[in-house]
Amino acid sequence: MRRTLAAVGSFVTLLGALALLAGCGGGGATNPSDPHVAMGGHLFVQFACASCHGMQGKGGVSTDVPTLTDVGKTLTVAQLSSIINHGLGESANPQKPYMPVWGPVISTSQVDDLVAYLQAGLPKVRDATPIPVARDQGAAVAGAALYVRYGCINCHGPSGLGGVPNPLSEDKTIPSLSGQDFRQEFNTDEKITEMIRSGSVIGKPPITSMPHWGGIIPDDDLAALVAYLKTLK
Repeated sequence: MRRTLAAVGSFVTLLGALALLAGCGGGGATNPSDPHVAMGGHLFVQFACASCHGMQGKGGVSTDVPTLTDVGKTLTVAQLSSIINHGLGESANPQKPYMPVWGPVISTSQVDDLVAYLQAGLPKVRDATPIPVARDQGAAVAGAALYVRYGCINCHGPSGLGGVPNPLSEDKTIPSLSGQDFRQEFNTDEKITEMIRSGSVIGKPPITSMPHWGGIIPDDDLAALVAYLKTLK
């Protein structure tokens, strides 16, 4: 009887240890002790850095987008902050993605956390993963999730209502993706798709411009995004 109880106790202890490992990031996920690094990992997903540079900056999305695994060692804090805030210039080729200007959209604190994450080597942060996309509930449902996953919501706002500041642009804000003006200008699926694929370069840094998503967003996802945008007010 004592041996049985001892065996049960050992098994319970093992389960507890496994649960503790899982809670602390077992299975490859980590829980960084530095909250700035952890926040940077979540921001990396939230602002769709992962959509272009791959999860943890490992690449694999496009040959035109570099990996970020070594940038924390090769670039200074000032250089990394400048690239996030000011981008790396606009591409004249709408088939080639470019690093957009994030300065008017991302706060100084968020830039600092992203830089901390890059300098820490882009560890896998627990729960810092793109939201799931339901592929079997219609294109608009998938598009609603993709609108968040690709970071559209950060610039164009919830439900495409806009209002995000872009101080040096003509309109002073990033355009909405809903309303009469948008529907008149983009009155076909083809026009909306081309706008997403080719972007809209309206000026040089520090003006935020619509980046080129060609080569990044697959055609099926483009169609789903269009379906979602057509549901907006």
